[in-house]
Formats: sequence, structure tokens, C-alpha cells
Amino acid sequence: MTNTDTSAAVNPVLRTSADPAVAEAHFAARLSLYTDPSDVHAAMAEGAPGFTVVDVRNREAWDHGHVPGAVHIPYAQAAELAPGLIDRATPVVVYCWSPACDGGARGALAFARLGYRVKEMIGGIEYWTREGFPTETAAGVDRRPADPLVAPAGVSCAC
Repeated sequence: MTNTDTSAAVNPVLRTSADPAVAEAHFAARLSLYTDPSDVHAAMAEGAPGFTVVDVRNREAWDHGHVPGAVHIPYAQAAELAPGLIDRATPVVVYCWSPACDGGARGALAFARLGYRVKEMIGGIEYWTREGFPTETAAGVDRRPADPLVAPAGVSCAC
């Protein structure tokens, strides 16, 4: 039997594609809502990033290790804690565990509902750590070597 549907013969990558204007709107919106660990780290290294980093995980996860300088506000407590800790005029960058976790999105939603400008740090603390950036615990600051699959030594994507 012969398949007469010509779309089946089309490369699956090209089977559907967006109009350039639709793609532009999508990616502009995406970049307005997300940032990555490299950009957050670089901005924080400048000393005055213009935003507050917020770890939205629970206390046990925070104690396990967090971004140095981050504020701890579990997303379920954002409405109660955020107004007393972060000026609403200050943009917020939230993170959770990993790309497989919706906690960052829940935290971003909680902050948006409170009137904050907010971005989610994609990859969460997992990719922060995998890129070789420092984490902090009660014992101090620690830095693991970068994962060569994420941040190969001497190689930068220059994005």
C-alpha cells in the first residue's frame, strides 16, 4: 500500500514551522521570562546585578546548598515573606532544583501575582552547580568542578 499523504514524506523537523513573526514574538517573550545560570552568575559577579536571586525550595533543599547571596523564600510562602524581604521595584530571579521541576515556575507565578518583575533561572540549582558555580551551605561556600558535558573547560558558547 502506498502512502499518498505528502506531509508524511516531509522531514519531521520541517513538518510544522512558525511564521517568522510568531517565532519572534515567542522567543522575545521567552527571553523576557527566563534567564540562565551563566548570565545570573556573570551579573552577580559584577557586584550590582539589579535583581534579587530567590531560592523557592523548602528549608531542607536550601540547607543542601544554594546560590551564594540568594534569599530563601519557599514559593508557598512568597505572599507572606516576600514583601518584607524584597522591594517590589526590584526584579526577582527565582530557581528551584532542576529543569525537571516545576517549583521555579510556581515561584515565578507567586512573585508575578505579588506584582514583582520576575524571571525563572532555567536549569535551577542543578545547572548552576553543573556549570561549576559556587554553592553555599551553613559550612561555607563550595565549588564543584564543571560538568564537561555542560561547561567544557576552555569552551564558551559566548551567548
